[in-house]
Amino acid sequence: MVSPPMEEPGQLKRAMIDSTAGAIAGCVSRTVTSPLDVIKIRFQVQLEPTTSWALAQRSLSGPSKYTGMVQATKDIFREEGLPGFWRGNVPALLMVMPYTAIQFTVLNRLKTYAAGSSKTEAHKQLSPYLSYISGALAGCAATVGSYPFDLLRTILASQGEPKIYPTMRSAFIDIIRTRGFRGMYAGLSPTLVEIVPYAGLQFGTYDTFKRWTTSWNLRHYPNYGLGNTEDGLSSFQLFLCGLAAGTCAKLLCHPLDVVKKRFQKGYEGIQDTVQEWNNMLTETCLTL
Repeated sequence: MVSPPMEEPGQLKRAMIDSTAGAIAGCVSRTVTSPLDVIKIRFQVQLEPTTSWALAQRSLSGPSKYTGMVQATKDIFREEGLPGFWRGNVPALLMVMPYTAIQFTVLNRLKTYAAGSSKTEAHKQLSPYLSYISGALAGCAATVGSYPFDLLRTILASQGEPKIYPTMRSAFIDIIRTRGFRGMYAGLSPTLVEIVPYAGLQFGTYDTFKRWTTSWNLRHYPNYGLGNTEDGLSSFQLFLCGLAAGTCAKLLCHPLDVVKKRFQKGYEGIQDTVQEWNNMLTETCLTL
């Protein structure tokens, strides 16, 4: 029986530091970008087209509530005030902490097993394929561990006026009362369908971009890396790699995110039924 690779001294401490730093950064970014997230969710759960031209093309009689970012921003501010842009931010912040901690811990563990060593240098040598697989599995584990907060965030952020649930507590109590504990995981299946390619692409392409950037540095600056991060890349280069990886993952997986949000909102029964979102999930999977 092959024993698992031993952790390098300080690896656990570093993983905890990375997880903590990631959680803090995630909380800050969530709070700052909450208005954009609320607008995005409103567009995602809206059945009507988001432009007047598309509405006319489909010959629909009812007008769309939101037809553009500027118009949506004005409507939300007029109807709900400034706090409307931070609806669902509390469960979003609560989601970030366990999600980040689980994701980084599982990712580090999986890379350690795949590389046969806990050394950072060994992790860097992993093939893109193993990086994709490790990222996807870590994303799945983090999603399952933090999913109830994701559900509450979507429900609170998607509702306009009048509000169905005034607080996170009221939404939680109603879900537990009407659906039980399983209700907190409504829509988990389409979420996992989304997170597998998203997390895999995010971490896989991030590692790939870092390799490309490192190779570029070595070709143009042989002594590059002194005084920079341990990856031999500057903080700005790491930022660009993360930005490019996140953008690629979002662009490719956004349709699945729309299905996920509509499935979660369908739980409320405000406009649509869960069966409708089940059908949408089936149709989406058949077309992929």
